[in-house]
Amino acid sequence: MNQHTQLRKGLGATAGDPPPRALRLLLESFGAAIAAADPATILPPHLPTPPRGRTLVVGGGKAAASMAAAVEAHWPLDAPLSGLVVTRYQHGLPTRRIEVVEASHPLPDGRGEEAALRMLDRVGQLGPDELLLALISGGGSSLLAAPVEGVTLKELRQVTKALLGAGATIHDINTVRKHLTRLAGGQLAQAANGAQGLALIISDVVGDDPTHIASGPCAPDPSTCADALERLQRFRIALPPGIQQHLQACASSRLAETPKPGDPCFARMENRVIGSARASLLAAAQTFEQHGIPALVLSDSVSGDAQAVAKQHAALARAVKSGPIALISGGETTVTLRPQHGRGGRNAEYLLALALALHDVPAWAIACDTDGIDGSEDNAGAMMGPQTLLRAQARGMNAAGFLDAHDSHGFFAALGDLVVTGPTRTNVNDYRALLLGLD
Repeated sequence: MNQHTQLRKGLGATAGDPPPRALRLLLESFGAAIAAADPATILPPHLPTPPRGRTLVVGGGKAAASMAAAVEAHWPLDAPLSGLVVTRYQHGLPTRRIEVVEASHPLPDGRGEEAALRMLDRVGQLGPDELLLALISGGGSSLLAAPVEGVTLKELRQVTKALLGAGATIHDINTVRKHLTRLAGGQLAQAANGAQGLALIISDVVGDDPTHIASGPCAPDPSTCADALERLQRFRIALPPGIQQHLQACASSRLAETPKPGDPCFARMENRVIGSARASLLAAAQTFEQHGIPALVLSDSVSGDAQAVAKQHAALARAVKSGPIALISGGETTVTLRPQHGRGGRNAEYLLALALALHDVPAWAIACDTDGIDGSEDNAGAMMGPQTLLRAQARGMNAAGFLDAHDSHGFFAALGDLVVTGPTRTNVNDYRALLLGLD
């Protein structure tokens, strides 16, 4: 990875010196986690035998372009193949047979809406001897967000932004999206009219449940419109008129619900998770162990407030009596923003809170999103070392003040400790590693 140059000065090495061993190991482990979720490697073994008729590839998510490229690279040239996938801006790749559209994430835009509608139209033309191959990854629900009738894209963006700022989990957000958009909650499978279907999924959600990943476009939806209303009320989200009317009408059974478990539309549809946080964390752990450092995977499903999780991990670190040891975790934390706030994603926020909680413990740590984007920022996350707080103090920076202002990006940017990878074109959520007992 090419982050060494950027981080060398920030983490205390002098110009021309190699990065500290701890830094190299943390970056290497993050690279291993990303590689374990690379569609070019993990997708080909799951490709089906081409059907008698044509194969239509559709999908969405941060890994959609790399998944599409992997399909093209391994699909027989004489087998009919076409399709359309949507990925985040700057996450595209050149393809020949499958169209790649770039759209907005985490707030949907018109390009994603238009692509989703085209996708539905093409899926609806499939016949019984044809195959629907869906490529699903994290981010797909906002990238494929074509609002239902009566709801505008502006209203959908408004509610999505409010939920993100309120600290709602991805499960909460997707419960709402399933009932406000046309593809989510099994509706893509429903549109296939009984054609054979296979959804290949790279999971970015805790528990790897296909009903939650990208809002489950090919999976039965156990949630209801009443559940969506409950989530919005719980987070005190002001409802635009179109959304309020739609959800109330749906909850009172005046409108059709999303397809539920047992619906015939799923009889020929398989949802298969091919990449997950667990596999990436185990690959990272192996990196440390190859260098003689024991690694403990705490959990692949950490959730909750980023600052609270940091305090929990700091308590575990303090309980470690000998080292070296690496404590590894994945999952997805949240940040509840104040009306006035700075910049920073959940990983940088976690890391700054961790640095403060371990102010008197020699520790190295990395916290990054495997998609290369920490929330909506241009960095994957950040790193900290034993001197992080002292270096900040020498610059006149109040670390606790930065944390209170939710300005972790500003804090680590000033120190030169951001990790910048660019789009990785995969996504298995957060990667955190805490390294103890190593100089």
